[in-house]
Amino acid sequence: MNDSARKIREGDARALARAATGIENRDPQAMETLRELAPGTGHAKIVGITGPPGVGKSTLVDALASALRRQGKTLAILAVDPTSRITGGAILGDRIRMQQHHADPGIFIRSMATRGNLGGLARATAGMAQLMDAAGKDYVIIETVGVGQAEIEIAGLAQVTVVVLVPGMGDDVQTIKAGILEIADIFVVNKSDQPGADRVQQELEAMLSLTQGRRPPIVKTVATDGQGIDELLDLISKHVPAPKPAVPARPSIDHLGIAVQSLEQSIAFYESIGFAVSHRETVDAEEVHVAMLPAGDSRIELLEPSVPDSPIDKFLAKRGPGLHHVALRVPDLNAAISRLQAEGAHLLNDPRPGAGGHLSVFVHPASTGGVLLELIEESEN
Repeated sequence: MNDSARKIREGDARALARAATGIENRDPQAMETLRELAPGTGHAKIVGITGPPGVGKSTLVDALASALRRQGKTLAILAVDPTSRITGGAILGDRIRMQQHHADPGIFIRSMATRGNLGGLARATAGMAQLMDAAGKDYVIIETVGVGQAEIEIAGLAQVTVVVLVPGMGDDVQTIKAGILEIADIFVVNKSDQPGADRVQQELEAMLSLTQGRRPPIVKTVATDGQGIDELLDLISKHVPAPKPAVPARPSIDHLGIAVQSLEQSIAFYESIGFAVSHRETVDAEEVHVAMLPAGDSRIELLEPSVPDSPIDKFLAKRGPGLHHVALRVPDLNAAISRLQAEGAHLLNDPRPGAGGHLSVFVHPASTGGVLLELIEESEN
């Protein structure tokens, strides 16, 4: 077990925060830490809090956090926020509203930017939840950015999904009903001290009467003063998640490999337009120096030959600096290799550790339509 994983298991809050940042940036060292921690997961209750903007999700999460701490439970709050157009990071509205918990070592709060990801979550949310579980948190509460009918990814991640509504929504309940009827394990009518709370409950009961099988409970709350929070928490703690059908994972872009004559000169250019190097290493098996620059949910890898006559050196001599390969994350590398071999694809190597320590295999451009392709075992669950 590496040093970071060991410190997280021992309760080191700084190591946990550094790993969380690394997972958001898809730093290879942080992803390796996550892999090492994976056997220790399965303890935490993963709770999704979702619903349209303005229903008081953050206030509800804040109240649930206080109730859990009174029970002596530890928790992590992952608040998915809109992405700032200026910084590219999260607009930290949720963290501002949870300042009362800032000094509590039993609560870890992290705001995460969607970075253009649809569905109400950030792409790194699943990995972050796994990290918090491995760190020993009793509960992981995930607050979505604010969802509508199609933004229902939280149901695939959370063990219990709480859909929050409020009085006065009018036709909004009808607009989102197709989505919420499918994902809700518990309905919350928040701000139930306001006129119209009974009507919202009646509309929900009427919609649920048209469905077959499951009938999620409906809880009225006033999160600002704690009304209904204990009842809600009791339902959450007792909820037994139904088995969910496996959804086949699709490949996604891990990084773009760019061959360069000089790492230092190339890094200076990329830093001038706002990139930052997260990791550097030398991969002896590929005879290359690598600098990694996070770019949203993927990254750019700058590749400089470490010895003369290496593959990258030959590429530069023949074609000059430029795009060397495209790397894809696949859910099962061995299965992907078997399919490619059955189709007669030309593989350039057996699976071997690449930059960041992940297993990878290269596919010849003749089999891919003209670009060298690297397949990497998916490291985020």
